[in-house]
Amino acid sequence: MGKLIVISNRVAVPKARGAAGAQGGLAGALNSALRDHKGIWFGWSGEESDDEDNEISTQSHDGVTTATIDLSNRDIDEYYNGYANATLWPLFHFRLDLTEYERETGKGYERVNERFADSVAPLIEEDDLVWVHDYHLIPLGERLRSHGLKNRIGFFLHIPWPPTRLFVSLPYHERLVRTMLQYDLVGFQTVDWRESFLHYCSEELGAEVDEETGAVTLDGWTTYARAYPIGIDWDHFQSEGETGDARQAGQRLLSSTRRRTAMIGVDRLDYSKGLPERLDGIARFFDQFPERVSDLVFIQIAPPSREDVDSYRQIRAELEQKAGQINGARSEVDMVPIRYVNRGYSHAELFGFFRAAKIGLVTPLRDGMNLVAKEYIAAQDPLDPGVLILSQFAGAALQMPESLIVNPHSPDDLAYAIRTALDMPLAERQRRYEATIATVRDDNVKQWTDDFVSDLANTGLG
Repeated sequence: MGKLIVISNRVAVPKARGAAGAQGGLAGALNSALRDHKGIWFGWSGEESDDEDNEISTQSHDGVTTATIDLSNRDIDEYYNGYANATLWPLFHFRLDLTEYERETGKGYERVNERFADSVAPLIEEDDLVWVHDYHLIPLGERLRSHGLKNRIGFFLHIPWPPTRLFVSLPYHERLVRTMLQYDLVGFQTVDWRESFLHYCSEELGAEVDEETGAVTLDGWTTYARAYPIGIDWDHFQSEGETGDARQAGQRLLSSTRRRTAMIGVDRLDYSKGLPERLDGIARFFDQFPERVSDLVFIQIAPPSREDVDSYRQIRAELEQKAGQINGARSEVDMVPIRYVNRGYSHAELFGFFRAAKIGLVTPLRDGMNLVAKEYIAAQDPLDPGVLILSQFAGAALQMPESLIVNPHSPDDLAYAIRTALDMPLAERQRRYEATIATVRDDNVKQWTDDFVSDLANTGLG
């Protein structure tokens, strides 16, 4: 085996405009794998430039080379804000009502994938393994094949794969999936998303599908589809929890609650996260149990994302309105039931907040996995753990069934779960924690990376 070549929309390099989304546990695990294989991480720099000569900027640090290109304003508008985030993202999160179908953004998506292929292909040598990430770059494997590459090329989808009945609403859906079948290995977060993909390949393409092995054979080429549930960087997150920043953040939250139970949600500002529905559930709890208003304070941390897209500006306005209405109806001069914070925090600070909060509220309408759920559990005190309320539609629910599993669309379901969590005895909290912590610790992001790279290197050999 030669080098490992990781290709993603954005690269974790200093000062990149979009790099925040690539930071954290995933970036650390990929960097670790790249160091092991003296690899290259290629993608968009996060910077804008109208120069389309595909000039690559490279940096090397600690055995890892990052190679980036700039994108033009048109590329960003059509490929990133357009097709990737206004078409594929809502469709793959089952939001057909928000999905935009525009021919020009589809062309921009294909054009940028071709640019990526043109730029990175010369960096790839004969024995290198190539690992492509996420919905921005679905066609990239096919584009690399068109450059003559016969390497092992894998792809991992970090978000859900929609049911066939939804996916066929996408113009040229068949062409998009055929490009996926140019990869040797395609990874999904859960068995459910993998099964949806296999169903599409069988029913719409007429491919030969082996459900047990995940082998999909079409036109003489076999691609393997498998589930690789991603985890957190356990060791790094635990080390963050030992810092003064973590302890200070936890004390800061506790001292501000005035003996009320803190319930926390941490999510990107995105409609897939179910934030308006979450506030509706909290409002229902306060309506049904008005005497409990003084027992609970909810902290919602929601850093903004994709502010160039209209639907994201709308959800921010909706959240601010709902939080204001609840606080207006339920606040006292010395007590506000909801704190809505529109900014991000470091991993150390989040560890402290999670440990201080006795209820974690993770209720996406649809999510590939959701690592906040795992981080919340990882931050708990084993002697006095908090309770995780988790959406049944998050991939994490399959791995964490001892959480309080809820339907995020039901305000009553959320209200009941909040009351259950508030009143849960210590012994029950400890039992649920012990039943969940092992998978959070053991199925970590390094294990995920090792499993995928190993399978890619051996795909089709056994």
